[in-house]
Amino acid sequence: MPRFAHPWLLLLLLVLPPLIWWWLRQRHGAMRHPATTWLARLPSGRSRWARWGGTLLRTFAMLALILALAGPRWPDLRTRIVTEGIAVAMVVDVSGSMAERDFDWQGEPISRLDAVKRVFRLFVAGGAAPDGQTLEGRPTDLMGLITFGTRPDSACPLTLSHSVLLQIIDAQQPRSIPGESETNISDAITLGLHRLKSAGPRRKVMILLSDGEHNVAAPSSGWTPRQAAQIAANLDIPIHTIDASGDSASGSGREASPTSAVTRDAAVQTLREVASISGGEYYRAKNTESLLEVYRLIDAKERARIESFQYRRYHEGYPWFALASFVLLMSALVLDLTLWRRIP
Repeated sequence: MPRFAHPWLLLLLLVLPPLIWWWLRQRHGAMRHPATTWLARLPSGRSRWARWGGTLLRTFAMLALILALAGPRWPDLRTRIVTEGIAVAMVVDVSGSMAERDFDWQGEPISRLDAVKRVFRLFVAGGAAPDGQTLEGRPTDLMGLITFGTRPDSACPLTLSHSVLLQIIDAQQPRSIPGESETNISDAITLGLHRLKSAGPRRKVMILLSDGEHNVAAPSSGWTPRQAAQIAANLDIPIHTIDASGDSASGSGREASPTSAVTRDAAVQTLREVASISGGEYYRAKNTESLLEVYRLIDAKERARIESFQYRRYHEGYPWFALASFVLLMSALVLDLTLWRRIP
C-alpha cells in the first residue's frame, strides 16, 4: 500500500476545484472587432476541444505535481522486518516482606525478590528455566524498572540496553529501614505511567509485582491504587498484576491469624481491581514454577497483540509524478500554440 512522506501536503488538492472553475471561466475572443456578431452563428470548430482539453491537461498536471510534493513511496517487501514495538515498565515491590524465603530455585530456598530477579532475567534476556523450558527474551522492546517500598524509585528508565537493566535489578535489596519497608502501590503506578510517556507511539504495558497490600495512608500522588489504575486505563496502558506472596501467604504449613487473613484478602482484591480497571490481567505466583508460568503467559500475550512490520527500504514515487506533471503541462502549452491556438 502506498504511503506519503509528507501527507499534509495533500491538503493542496483543495486548491484544484477553484482552479478548474477559473480555467473554465476564461473566455478570450478569437477576434476583437466591433462588427463580429455575424460570426456567432459559425460552428465552434476546435474551440470547445481547446477549452476542455487545456483544462483537463492542466488539472492532471497540478494533481501529479501535488502528489509528487507529498512524496509517495512503496515499501520494499523484501526488506520487511518483524518488530515488537512495545515498552514495558516493570514495577517491583522491594518492601521488607520481599525478603521472605518461601521460593526455591533448583531445590535451594531463596527470597521472593531473588526469585523475581532470576525470572525477570529470563523474561528480558531469554534462556533456559529450571523446568527445562526456554524464554526467547525481548531484545527489541524498551524495558524500564521502577522499585517501590514506602516510596517509588525509577531504578532504570526505558532502555534497549538490557544488560545495564539486569545489573540494576540484580543490585536491588528488600527495604529494611523503618519507614521505608511499607507498600505504596499508588505512587509506584503513577511513576510507572510517567516513565512510559517517553515511549512515544509504541504500545505500553506495565507489569506490577507485589506481595502485599497497599498500606501507605497518604501517598504523594493523592490517588488510591484504583484511581491510579483508572488513569492507566484512560492512557490505554494495561497493568498486569502479579501476586508474588508465596506459599506462606496462603497458609501452607502455617497457622494464619484472622488479621493476616483479612489483610491478605485486601491485598488480593487490590491487585485484582488494578488489573481489571486498567485492562490487564491478575496472576497468582505462589512459587518459582508459577512465577515462571506467569511470565511466559505475559510474554506470549503481548507478543501476539503488538506484532507489526517495518521496512528497511522504500521505493520513491515522486520522480515519476513530477515527470508526469512536466509532460502534461508542456503538452498543454504546445497544443495551445499549435492545434488549439487562438488568433489574437
